[in-house]
Amino acid sequence: MLGWPALLVAALLMSAPAGAQPPQVDVHALFDQAEREARVGIARKTMQVDARPARPGEVVVTLIAGEGAETRSPPAKQGDMVVRNRCPATGNEEILVEAAKFTQRYDGPEGPADAAGWQPYRPRGNEMRYLVVRAADGAFSFTAPWGEPMVARPGDAIVRNPQDAADTYRIAAAAFACTYEVVQPAG
Repeated sequence: MLGWPALLVAALLMSAPAGAQPPQVDVHALFDQAEREARVGIARKTMQVDARPARPGEVVVTLIAGEGAETRSPPAKQGDMVVRNRCPATGNEEILVEAAKFTQRYDGPEGPADAAGWQPYRPRGNEMRYLVVRAADGAFSFTAPWGEPMVARPGDAIVRNPQDAADTYRIAAAAFACTYEVVQPAG
């Protein structure tokens, strides 16, 4: 027979929706509000990455160590690249970058390919606007530019291309610390 603490825990678990997702927010409205509150800074990606050509049709699931799947890419097209961050804290996560965006964001290659086809590339250091998700914001989800849901948590950065507000996405807190340099602090 179960005691009352075990029954309470069981009741709480059964009342929570299975696979409950954080609330959906308009990330552009959130970013605009942060701009008005002077909570937006400027940062640029500076950490060298590894990249390889994506296979047409390849889908890249970005896995963050300790979190699991962050997002899922659309099928790769000819010329797209798979980029692997050099960030052990996040498990050296991989992302799919469209061909045109890759050439805007990275220089290289800076060395020969390894046996798996990965080559080192250097970020161009394009300045991005960023805000840090506050505890008061809580966890939330939004639609990434590639049409997939993305969950942001307190401490994560939301980055926005200043030339294209639609290019707004989440960078996990550890990945932001590993791969970005803050040029102008937020707030």
